Amino acid sequence: MKRKPLIAGNWKMNLLNSKVPAYFTALEEATRGIDRQKVDVLLAVPAPFLTTAREHAQRVQAIIATQTIHDKADGAFTGEISIPMLQDIGIRWTLIGHSERRQFYNESDSSVAAKTKSSLAFDIHPIVCVGETRGEREAGKMEEVLRRQMDAILDVVEGNSEFTIAYEPVWAIGTGLVASDAQAQEAHAFIRGVVRQKFGSLADRLRILYGGSVKSSNIQGLLAQADVDGALIGGASLDPAEFGKTVSLASSI
Repeated sequence: MKRKPLIAGNWKMNLLNSKVPAYFTALEEATRGIDRQKVDVLLAVPAPFLTTAREHAQRVQAIIATQTIHDKADGAFTGEISIPMLQDIGIRWTLIGHSERRQFYNESDSSVAAKTKSSLAFDIHPIVCVGETRGEREAGKMEEVLRRQMDAILDVVEGNSEFTIAYEPVWAIGTGLVASDAQAQEAHAFIRGVVRQKFGSLADRLRILYGGSVKSSNIQGLLAQADVDGALIGGASLDPAEFGKTVSLASSI
């Protein structure tokens, strides 16, 4: 079963709100004429841009997501973003547990699980990130790490839950290194197998994205793999022409 690809961009802490309209103008031009029924497009943008991006994203039928959320609905959590705040401005998707959040902000398997549980309870679609470091891969611990991370997530979801997994080999993020098509397929197949063991048919409809130095030059090889259902793209998503080219190539698979 081949699932509809999702091409997701993550702007991280880049660009400016004033640049958002021009970005979508360029992205609209770069994706003109593609079959929107063959690919979904998403951009995770900095919180100050969410409303502006959502307004302009309609031109390219793109989903706008936030890059992180808090698991509590309100409270004394200075600087955090709650799910009701997102709902109030029409945002229905979020990234959770990106490797940079785990690395720099001490997000753990348990906090990722708590955020996933809260997102699903409030009908927010989470893209939950998992992946091993270079040291863990070289030590032969890829499957051990992925199983631990996935078990934490699967403990808080149900067989009918709507969520997405993004596999990010941490050693390939922002390094220019890319897992080979075979390496990506191996990890994605393992993740899908873990889901299948617990939830059966959920595994068939779950989209698993690959993240790690993805660009137009390698997207087709990745999407040709049976268990790769799209991409979570960092740096290359900042260039609307390059991101649009990647989306267009994905629509032709």
